[in-house]
Amino acid sequence: AKPAGVVTGALSEGRLNLLEDCQRAASVAGGPFKFTITSPYMLARTLLDEHYHDFEALTIAMAEVLAAQVRDLPCACVQVDEANVPGSPEDAPIAARAMNIVLDAITQESAVHFCFGNYGGQTIQSGTWQALIAFLNSLRTDHLVLELAHRPESDLEALKEINSNIGLGLGVVDIKVNHVETADEIARRIERAAAKVGVDRIRFVHPDCGFWMLKRSVADRKIAALVAGRDKFLG
Repeated sequence: AKPAGVVTGALSEGRLNLLEDCQRAASVAGGPFKFTITSPYMLARTLLDEHYHDFEALTIAMAEVLAAQVRDLPCACVQVDEANVPGSPEDAPIAARAMNIVLDAITQESAVHFCFGNYGGQTIQSGTWQALIAFLNSLRTDHLVLELAHRPESDLEALKEINSNIGLGLGVVDIKVNHVETADEIARRIERAAAKVGVDRIRFVHPDCGFWMLKRSVADRKIAALVAGRDKFLG
């Protein structure tokens, strides 16, 4: 009913300037940092298409615009964020083709973040990681950043089927609740995942997604717990 934009002609970069945004972030980061962009599939889902009249063509056009923007960005890692495919696995082939166009253009470490959405603490996309294994394995990325803390224990089983050349980022902080995890809770979540996939597969531990719906005081304490739990796991 209220699209983010209406496509009336061929997509172009227009005034999009990710380099400037990344340079601004670099000026305040104080060290290596990750720069994130929204996936072409997720962006295409927000648009009203009155030009291509074909969702796949629209998504690929969006991917080509983003690919031109991500080359040689001044950051340690470029992450592509996607929260719609988990609830629409039937679109996985289109999403993978488009996302790989962007991933292939990234010249440094690449990551793809997946979650099941978050509005007021509610999961807005249904599905399982098991249904997405073939899709995840088709992505030409260095590592995945996965929501796991707010997921059923059975989802950990699916991680064993992800290709060994793809690093794993574990969501071990639940961003849908105000409860602040203890260091012991965080350590146990890492231990459970390590028992399934092996500790060598785990590249990162992190929150499930962003903290935008939580108070700063809660977010700060969750991050402190994340660090303490990681350190406890590492001994």
